[in-house]
This record gives sequence, C-alpha cells and structure tokens, in this order.
Amino acid sequence: MSFLDRIADCNLWNPDNFRWFVVDGCRVGRVRRALIPRLTDFPDVFEIEDDAVILHPRLDTFAARSAEIGRVVRALAAEGIVQGLRSENYAVTRSYAEPPFLQMERAAIPHFGVRAFGVHLSGYVRTADGLHMWIGRRAHDKQTYPGMLDNLVAGGQPIGLGLRENLIKECGEEANIPPALAERAIAVGAITYCMEAPDGLKPDVQFCYDLELPPDFTPRNTDGEIQEFYLWPLAKVAEIVSETREFKFNCNLVIIDFLIRHGFIPPDHPDYVALCQGLRR
Repeated sequence: MSFLDRIADCNLWNPDNFRWFVVDGCRVGRVRRALIPRLTDFPDVFEIEDDAVILHPRLDTFAARSAEIGRVVRALAAEGIVQGLRSENYAVTRSYAEPPFLQMERAAIPHFGVRAFGVHLSGYVRTADGLHMWIGRRAHDKQTYPGMLDNLVAGGQPIGLGLRENLIKECGEEANIPPALAERAIAVGAITYCMEAPDGLKPDVQFCYDLELPPDFTPRNTDGEIQEFYLWPLAKVAEIVSETREFKFNCNLVIIDFLIRHGFIPPDHPDYVALCQGLRR
C-alpha cells in the first residue's frame, strides 16, 4: 500500500450509479439511482427525467425548498433510508462562496450527492526528536466510522456559521483547546475528493488548518466523540497512513497534505507530483 492508495480510496465512484440533482437549473449534486423510485412518490417536490432529478420549479425560494426537502428527508428517515439524523443543516450549494439554494439535514447530504464542507485541524508539537502529531481515536459508539483514528479536531461545516468560528467551536468540543489558543490556527488550504459510499456520494471539500501546540498541552475531549488521544512521531503517523486504513478516510488526505507541506514527503519522492495533484480533484 502507499499514500497514493489512500487518495485512490477517496476517489472511487461510478457515475453510472447516479443522476444529476438539479435545483433552479443548476447541478448541485447526484442522486443514487436506487433512491429515485422512492422520490417519484413526491411529485410535488421532484420532477424525474432520464438523466436528472429536478427540484420542482414551484419551489423558488430558500425557505420553500428547505421546507419541502425537510419533509422528504423526514419520510426517508422514518423508513430507515436516511439514518443518523443530526438536527444539523448543511448548505446546498455548488461552492462555499456561493449563496445556498436551500439547507438540508446533514445525514441526507450524501443521498443527494451534495458537496459537504468541513474543517480539519492538524495539531502538532515540536520536540528535540522532530515533529509529533496529536491523533484522536473516535469513540466506539460514534455513529460514523467508530473506533477509527482521526485528526486532532475535525467537524462538518453547518450553515450559518463561519469557518473559523466553527473551527474554534470544534476545538473546544473535541480537544478542549481554549479559544485563545485555537485562534492561532493557520489556514493552510483545502483538500477535495469524490467518494462513493453506502449512503450515496461525497464530493466534499475539507478546509485544513495547522496549529502548533505547546509541549505541555494535553487535549481532552468534552463531547464524547473521541475516546483517546495519542502524541505520535510524524514518522509513525505517516507509516499508519501509508500502510493501513486505520484512519477515517478523509483524515488520510489531510495528513498527506501536512506531510508534503512540512517537507516529510520531499519533492524528489517518486509520487510527489501525483500526490499534490491527487489531493485536489
């Protein structure tokens, strides 16, 4: 296995399994073909065409679209199609800077193949032996990817909250990083990928941040989502990413990006250019 394998894992999908999801004439996602027969039961919400699922043109405002999609999602959740409702809404949009067409329950986003956004923070410490990275292990009772390794801080981007505001909130909840320390986080870019999953498609964007932490700081989880933290040498983190699938899928990409930016994967590495290109598709 290799770093390139981790990137490939996050970009496996078959376009034939999906149809476009269209809102106000714009392609904003892709709906699984298997879901389409159920959506035909909502003719006042969707128009079904050969190559697209179109949100009904009568729904021409943010509020109307959000309300009707919410009704559909609740029906799908009652049948067990959409699972793990979070009571947290994401923006339905083509890019982060674009005004959203509507908002949708987070758990339903992959079912409609809508782009989700998130924030990931790499927390690291400088020691006499080089860089060490703080790693979290997700709780075994967590709804998604239980027990897997994770970045120190990571979270989805809900509608109505700024990126840095969300990052500081997640820092407090996931690692007990005080706001004054979290404010020192440096925005270092974004990774993108498109991955087919059991619940649909994830054409997602993760905004990445670095935070150098004091040697005497120890993270502590406050929301129950992380069961344990480890401070590992960067070489150990890199080996786990390269040789295993112990990390949650997108955390691998965040770490590979960190390894590149901090010189651990140098320009003369045989896969250097392919890795740089593969992180942003």
